[in-house]
Amino acid sequence: MTSDTSSSLQRGLKSRHIRFIALGSAIGTGLFYGSSESIKAAGPGVLLAYLIGGAAVFLVLRSLGEMAVSSPCAGSFGEYATKYLGRLPGFLTGWTYALEMIVVCLADITALGLYMGFWFPDVPRWIWLLAAVAVIGVMNLFSVKVFGELEFWLSFAKVVAIVAMILGGLAILVFGIGGDGGASVSNLWSHGGFLPNGVQGLVLSFAVVMFAFGGTEIIGVTAGEAQDPEKTIPKAVNTIPVRIILFYVLTLAVLMSLDPWKHIGAEGSPFVEIFAGLGVTAAAGVLNLVVIIAALSAINSDIFAAGRIMYGMAERGQAPAVMRKVSRNGVPTMTVGIMIGALLFGVVLNYLMPERIFLVIASIATFATVWVWLMILLSQVAARRRMTPEEVAELKYPAPFWPYGQIVTIVFMAGVVVLLAFSEDTRIALIVGGVWLALMTAVFFLFVRPGLRSAEPVDRESVDAAEPLETAPRA
Repeated sequence: MTSDTSSSLQRGLKSRHIRFIALGSAIGTGLFYGSSESIKAAGPGVLLAYLIGGAAVFLVLRSLGEMAVSSPCAGSFGEYATKYLGRLPGFLTGWTYALEMIVVCLADITALGLYMGFWFPDVPRWIWLLAAVAVIGVMNLFSVKVFGELEFWLSFAKVVAIVAMILGGLAILVFGIGGDGGASVSNLWSHGGFLPNGVQGLVLSFAVVMFAFGGTEIIGVTAGEAQDPEKTIPKAVNTIPVRIILFYVLTLAVLMSLDPWKHIGAEGSPFVEIFAGLGVTAAAGVLNLVVIIAALSAINSDIFAAGRIMYGMAERGQAPAVMRKVSRNGVPTMTVGIMIGALLFGVVLNYLMPERIFLVIASIATFATVWVWLMILLSQVAARRRMTPEEVAELKYPAPFWPYGQIVTIVFMAGVVVLLAFSEDTRIALIVGGVWLALMTAVFFLFVRPGLRSAEPVDRESVDAAEPLETAPRA
């Protein structure tokens, strides 16, 4: 399926694709499954954590949007880090994002197996995971249009289900439909208070809360294959605040009103658990289907994003040249194959590892995610400092609250990394992250830097990675 004559991606993602990819990136395993861990840490106060964390992520995405609209490219933030911070930060950013996508894929594939256990508790988890890897892997080998359509409908299903869940939950609260009389808004403050574990619990919850927002930066990656990034990227980013309030705050508020927060466990999705516990078995079954779709959607997006970021790195000489090979449909088949291999590794892990593996995987993903966000912020700050006042005035999508908003967000993200050290379950993420950065730094100086020195000088003022895209046929 691979053609050596084809060497560029295609701009096949339409406006509706970008909007729903961005929309769907906020609704995944972090919300449907990981929310139980954050609720355990902060109780109902986790709503405040999602608002604060969401505000920080919004500023990250606005900073990314500023650069993506000015210079859309396949390498996205890896390219921007290389251009504005240097080759080593760019190398570390690109490969850490690839690590993030791999680890998030492992989390999603783990959650998928747990969801299938709701219907088929006696069937080994790995069987479902293997089937999912086969289906999603094959779909990602088709053109970007196929990916866009698949992700559009998967995300559409998630959005409709979330809205239906909110309306159904409100019906139980207001009319007592299907409930046992225990559902009440007072559950948000009647069981130990709004912050039952104090400020400490609120702070510690950020380690899992930020994992839930991981993947939203895919908006920047899609810019390289968007038909009109100047319009589609701002539209996608500007919906972030509404998504945070609707899909996180309102959804979890309804969830914790239906049942006291202490009853929310980690056996499957808390959404499914609560509706099943309330006797609304049909709703529980539908929601279980939705969380399965959400996991498949997340895996689909992860494969897409990691493939494109590694393709961009190969163009800059920061990854093996074989990763630049694309199929006749404009798909980087080698990078897709790498992600499929990582998912197969996840199948093996789920066969061998204990149930607590999800939290460990999620914390490692949080480290990688926050690192990438920090590099996005630092890249945008460095880019702005290079600009003249006239160039800043000409920006088509400038990030707001400059420069104080960026400074506060950088400090916040650094604080989230430090938080990982305060829990035994998440501390391993700092160890893995530190070893990863040290290892990749060694790889850069031993193998990548010598090759870059021998290559011809590259003009970093023009985003060369974007040029091949312009020659690709437009839909």
